[in-house]
Amino acid sequence: MKLIFATGNENKMREIREIMGDLGLTILSMKEAGIEAEIEENGTTFRENALIKARSIAPVEDAIVMADDSGLSIAAFDGGPGVYSSRFLGTDTPYPEKNRHILSKLEGVKGRKRKAWYTCAVAVVFPDGEETVTEGRMYGRIAEAPAGENGFGYDPIFFVPEAGKTAAEMEAEEKNALSHRGKALKKAEKVLCCWLSKRAKDEEKTGTKS
Repeated sequence: MKLIFATGNENKMREIREIMGDLGLTILSMKEAGIEAEIEENGTTFRENALIKARSIAPVEDAIVMADDSGLSIAAFDGGPGVYSSRFLGTDTPYPEKNRHILSKLEGVKGRKRKAWYTCAVAVVFPDGEETVTEGRMYGRIAEAPAGENGFGYDPIFFVPEAGKTAAEMEAEEKNALSHRGKALKKAEKVLCCWLSKRAKDEEKTGTKS
């Protein structure tokens, strides 16, 4: 069985394969699955946007469809940019420029106002139409300056006190254990395992195998 993730982001696909590679499923991006779709993310929450993306390419025969929506929330920005993180300052604006803008806005700001958190919602649509959504968060604060080369997006300015470094300074295994996406995907993995186990038992009872 295939698992198709509704994204074209190679960095996300790398993390997804690292976290969910033990499921025994063929994990494909939309492009790798030969699926082209213009998806309008018009939800007001991460959960809504994740479901919009997953439903937009489901159903696919004998495939589980997944999608995520994630973003950065900053206390000083009243929780923004939030669901608009990828569109903050424009979709074509490079993230280093977005990060510089955030740092300039927070220049001289101390304490609680620098608090920030990443949120990720992962939607799963099964071939039988069943749906589920899991969520994960990673808490931290906006760093005084960018640091690290391993992450992407806002990772260079997102300092994680638990790790004592920015998300971009973490190695893959450490980040996957602490990150919002890692937590949401791990929860989704448990749901997938239950569904696959039930499917296998049903096939055994009926003497069929898909």
